[in-house]
Amino acid sequence: MNFRNWLVGGIIVTSIIGLGSLLFRNPSRLLMQLLFMGLIAVFIYLVFRFTIGKRQNHSENRSYIKAAKFSQKRYRQSPKSVSTNKAALKKPLRKRSTAHLTVIEGKKNKKKDRAIF
Repeated sequence: MNFRNWLVGGIIVTSIIGLGSLLFRNPSRLLMQLLFMGLIAVFIYLVFRFTIGKRQNHSENRSYIKAAKFSQKRYRQSPKSVSTNKAALKKPLRKRSTAHLTVIEGKKNKKKDRAIF
């Protein structure tokens, strides 16, 4: 094993020994430390989410919201009334597909490298 594995293993072992001794000597202090570390982690997460997280993928989120609104409008429309012709009654009605497909533009002109045998 290399030096890095020994170093990480040593850190883990000493932390387990330290937590065990703190648990037996002063359990309330251990609980307070864990609670304080959790609060700090939640604070850092919220700061990251509200500042940096909103800047990333803003255009993707905007296009997703636009597509969601479009699909909601599409399904809210009332269905057209079916005429009561004899021909319309004889034909079985086909179910429409509910797939929402979008076109993703890619490299259309690039040809695949194929080996000729």
